[in-house]
Amino acid sequence: MTAHTPNRDVDGERPRVEEKNAATSTARTRLDDQARDDQARDDPVAGSADGLRVASVEILTRCGAALLLTLFAHAAIERWLAQPTRITLLLLVAGAFVTIGLSLFARVPIKRDWTPFAFVCSVGGTFYFLAVRLSPGIPLVPESVGAALQLIGIFWQLFAKFSLRRSFGILPANRGVVSGGAYRFVRHPMYLGYFVMDIGFLLANFGLQNALVYSCQFALQVGRIVREERLLSEDGHYRAYRAKVRFRVIPGVF
Repeated sequence: MTAHTPNRDVDGERPRVEEKNAATSTARTRLDDQARDDQARDDPVAGSADGLRVASVEILTRCGAALLLTLFAHAAIERWLAQPTRITLLLLVAGAFVTIGLSLFARVPIKRDWTPFAFVCSVGGTFYFLAVRLSPGIPLVPESVGAALQLIGIFWQLFAKFSLRRSFGILPANRGVVSGGAYRFVRHPMYLGYFVMDIGFLLANFGLQNALVYSCQFALQVGRIVREERLLSEDGHYRAYRAKVRFRVIPGVF
């Protein structure tokens, strides 16, 4: 009779093999990073060229963001001047400045996620307001209620950003782990501010286009959060912080 190895033993080997492969891949990545660092030290010209490239990307990205923000603000304020009672338009512009304007002065990150998925989620989730319909829609709530929600969202964003100081930006990145201030309550308080602010504008300016824009916005933000956490989880300090603060954005829900 031929002896057969039980399937469970074979299956049991797979995790160990996968763990070994993952460990090997991580070790190779670290060696590659170390090699690049050593090369930069040994070759100052190459190191300075890399620094110039990074600086150029930072400058172009921030100038492009500032230009888009300026064009949007001009269009929204023109609409508001035609209808001064639409306070939600002004607050939409204010929220965009809080979201993007402050990121123009953010600290250059230690490590940034340039993968296509992260890029689409980050850029789409940040510049979504360019697709918002500025003309009046169906007011599901009074303008004052929508404006109040927007203000709450904006102030909460400011609280979260001041908690981070200059450790924030558009793309997922490791700019250092922060666990104080607004980050004592949820792991991504800034996104909670975005959500409350967006809901305020949408309810006061409801329409099919805006409903689609904000639905896509919320989906992109979820993808953005997942990518951020994947990047940050490489940091032991963040893993310890994640163990203490259970929820990502909405306490008790997500």
